[in-house]
Amino acid sequence: MDKQLIISVGREYGSGGHEIAQKLADFYGLPLYDHNLLQEVAAKLNLSDEELADLKDYDEKEKNYLFARTIKGYNNSPEQNVAKLQFNLLREWAKEGKSFVVVGRCSDQILKDNPNVITIFVNGTDLAKIERLMRIYDLGEQDAEEKMKKVDKKRREYHNSNCKADWGKASSYDLCICSSHLGVDGTVEILKKYIEARTK
Repeated sequence: MDKQLIISVGREYGSGGHEIAQKLADFYGLPLYDHNLLQEVAAKLNLSDEELADLKDYDEKEKNYLFARTIKGYNNSPEQNVAKLQFNLLREWAKEGKSFVVVGRCSDQILKDNPNVITIFVNGTDLAKIERLMRIYDLGEQDAEEKMKKVDKKRREYHNSNCKADWGKASSYDLCICSSHLGVDGTVEILKKYIEARTK
């Protein structure tokens, strides 16, 4: 792809957002970054496997406001420092003109000033999301619902603690889409049409 294309995908838990992001990455021949973004950070900083494991403990987590302090621009919050390492790498890649798909990581706001970024948020009906989680993780209905609410709460807290815009709010994204009505593949087809229209 000659022109830079960055696709940022936010998602509710159980919506199939990660699978949708992967299918978009495969279609456009782009790398997908999610939890593996920390591996890229570790490689750039020449960190050991042990140091990488330490970073993973604080990935996509809200900082602890009780103990976090910022003095002269330096923060002692490991959660915030891990987030900033990822944010800085995403900004660096975007500035270099690289194309990629990124899931979460506040990328909708971190990269919003780049004109080649398309921000998408995938949501779904509670019923469809719970059924998907039950099927994928072999959970009972109550456990699936509790897990859905717990994960989304963490994602919201992480996003909103690092960004001014609200997680999942329509005005924060170029496009919000409910995957429950068309399924993963149907949603991907709609998104491809939108992306193609945007990149003409």
